[in-house]
Amino acid sequence: MTVVPETPGGCGGSAPSLADRIDSYALVAYIPEPLAGFLNRLRRELVPSCYLQAHVTVLPPRKLPASAETGWRQVRDAAAIFDPFHLELGDIEVFPGTNVIYIGIRKGESRLVQMHQLMNRAGLWFPEPYEYHPHVTLAQEIDPERVDEMCRLARLRWREFSYGRRFPVETITFVQNTRQNIWVDLGECRLGSHSAELLEPMLAS
Repeated sequence: MTVVPETPGGCGGSAPSLADRIDSYALVAYIPEPLAGFLNRLRRELVPSCYLQAHVTVLPPRKLPASAETGWRQVRDAAAIFDPFHLELGDIEVFPGTNVIYIGIRKGESRLVQMHQLMNRAGLWFPEPYEYHPHVTLAQEIDPERVDEMCRLARLRWREFSYGRRFPVETITFVQNTRQNIWVDLGECRLGSHSAELLEPMLAS
């Protein structure tokens, strides 16, 4: 199976200017603490230059066929249809061919697939280059000779994690990329309601 391109979560360092925004958007569900902190530290241990917020991608990176405002309205409407649900993370695996190290979804994957199917249309539609496969990326674009070593380390750390691997998905976040490959949170929607918060102006360069 080929991996869906990763969506970095949140921004690292100083916030980019509006002029740095590019026409690339995605939809993610951020993972809460304490699991998020552990995953963030593990990603940095595997790839020291990685300062991304742990997340599961609902819509992989895409150019929008309409305006960002149109896509945001569609996200808000679709979010109201889905009640909050739980995901449970499974084992650490590797996508063959791309050598991406990731954690699979043990329970709740079907809900993410349903969300992707409903949202990947109209103002959010994009011809996905790969089959949608929900997961949590730990490391990508790494030296193939280091994959086995990094997998062993990741699996050791994952066994050491003493908290639960199940977490609620209550909100989804609309994000936009920049020339620096820093993703900016544009808006957040609460599942099962029309409650939404605009976090940043929805402007592309």
